Amino acid sequence: MDEKRPDNPDVNDDAYVIDDTDGSVEEIEREMHEAAKEAVEEPQPEGSDATEGDSGSGSLRDENAQLKDRLLRTLADFENLRKRTEREKADFFRYATSGVMKDVLPVLDNFERALEHAEEGDDFHKGVLMIYKQLQEVLSKHGLKVIDEAGVHFDPNIHEGVIREEDPSVPSHTVVAVLQKGYFIHDRLLRPAMVKVAVGGPERGVSS
Repeated sequence: MDEKRPDNPDVNDDAYVIDDTDGSVEEIEREMHEAAKEAVEEPQPEGSDATEGDSGSGSLRDENAQLKDRLLRTLADFENLRKRTEREKADFFRYATSGVMKDVLPVLDNFERALEHAEEGDDFHKGVLMIYKQLQEVLSKHGLKVIDEAGVHFDPNIHEGVIREEDPSVPSHTVVAVLQKGYFIHDRLLRPAMVKVAVGGPERGVSS
């Protein structure tokens, strides 16, 4: 993060960019105000007027420079802490429903099993399908995304291979069937998809 120096907003000074600390917001604020107060109220040492030469004024300038440096670093620290807190708060709300979503996944699985065993087109099938779609729509509004694509290359980050099947007609390590859907919540994996994987075919990207 590039901090702008207060006395010249057009100048970037990386000297005042420091890492986040574990201090509380209250501690950072107190440190910031103390440094600012010292920088403003620091009394001028006696005998430091112009008649005594430049030694006294030089020492005072050094003190002021140190206080200014301390203040700028504290301000940078406070800004880093504020931004980190905002990121953590945003992530908390974004993924707060992860536990509930994970508990609901078996309910979705049971809906799918019921639809598979019901006779398509009868009233029972139509009713279950309508409720299932309504539930999917509600969950998708809160960030739930399904992983159910077949015909893609096996990805261990989102797939869990439970069956290997010899099939030379497709490239090796192709997902040929999804046995249980996987899910994301936003961009975070909630559950991998359980899949059947073809082996024995040509390697992907290698012509026969």
